Amino acid sequence: MKSIFEKLGKKIREERVAMGLSQEDLASAAGLHRTYIGSVERGERNVSLQNIVAIARALSISPSTLLEGIV
Repeated sequence: MKSIFEKLGKKIREERVAMGLSQEDLASAAGLHRTYIGSVERGERNVSLQNIVAIARALSISPSTLLEGIV
């Protein structure tokens, strides 16, 4: 069973790829580091609410959409 971190990372990756963004593009738009985005997408990070909001905004979706189906 996948952890919530892995599920969130997969959702972020899917949204990023659907928008045609690289990890570096997403990181720049969210004000985060590229390696941080990579570790989030691999489910290695417990992402703060602040960073969830920043990533969602960079993906032009709501945080609730990003978290949908995670739990």
